[in-house]
Amino acid sequence: MSRTEDAIRASGSRALIGYLPVGFPDLATSIEAAVAIAEAGCTAIELGVPYSDPGMDGPVIQAATQSTLERGFRLEELFEAVAAITARTSAPVLVMTYWNPVLRYGVDRFAERLAAAGGAGLITPDLTPENGRDWLEAAERHDLDRVFLAAPSSSDARIDAAVAGSRGFVYTVSTMGTTGARNDVDLAARALADRIAARAASVGTEALRCVGLGISTAEQVRDVLTYADGAIVGSALVRALGAGGVPAVRELAASLAAGTLDDGPAAAGTQAADAAPAAGAPAPSTPAPSTGSTHSTEKGASA
Repeated sequence: MSRTEDAIRASGSRALIGYLPVGFPDLATSIEAAVAIAEAGCTAIELGVPYSDPGMDGPVIQAATQSTLERGFRLEELFEAVAAITARTSAPVLVMTYWNPVLRYGVDRFAERLAAAGGAGLITPDLTPENGRDWLEAAERHDLDRVFLAAPSSSDARIDAAVAGSRGFVYTVSTMGTTGARNDVDLAARALADRIAARAASVGTEALRCVGLGISTAEQVRDVLTYADGAIVGSALVRALGAGGVPAVRELAASLAAGTLDDGPAAAGTQAADAAPAAGAPAPSTPAPSTGSTHSTEKGASA
């Protein structure tokens, strides 16, 4: 059973997922910040692994992860942080990582360590289900969620693969390009969420859809939750942590969580039915990304 899916459903499909980089500005503070956003109302935590080439992560997350690497971040800190966070909150902790660090560490070894630390699973932005056999098998062995991405440019075949391969939710990318808070969440997110629901319904299943990229206010969270099951916030939280520490990130998370309290949950069945014509429309195919250190052109970062 997926802990992430259970948490999203328990929220009434009105989930708030908060992203923070592990180890920023230091390990102890990153643990406190993650616990704080869960206590403030985040349904789940997305813990980012600092990466040496974060070109698609946007300037706020780039600066945070680069400073973390410069102080000597080690991957062992990730497992230490996950264990410390999950000991203090029941919110599922998903790790967002590019694939190369997992590959270098050893896929099954990484999965085993993550499960032992209490982690819920992985979000893998530059790994597609078609290239993810080793991870899918390891995730199955260690009962971990696997979250794949779909972007506005994704073909129906790519969306089908993301729906079939994901457990927890499908990461619904609201816009192309780098991450970072924007004044308006891309309208393409709504069409994409509808396409995912319709493609899942066409094979007799259901896919929870959480929208990430560009969400920074309670109003945007509220808007996203009219058509999706969750909203993912990253850069705004990282900026708050960098500027004001744990108190600031807790305050922002509480403000964002207010956006989950209004209106009703997204009606997945209605969304799927309404989206049926769009689901059949042609979409440009996105090239499969490398499973090494090269980033996906479809989407390469969290929140």
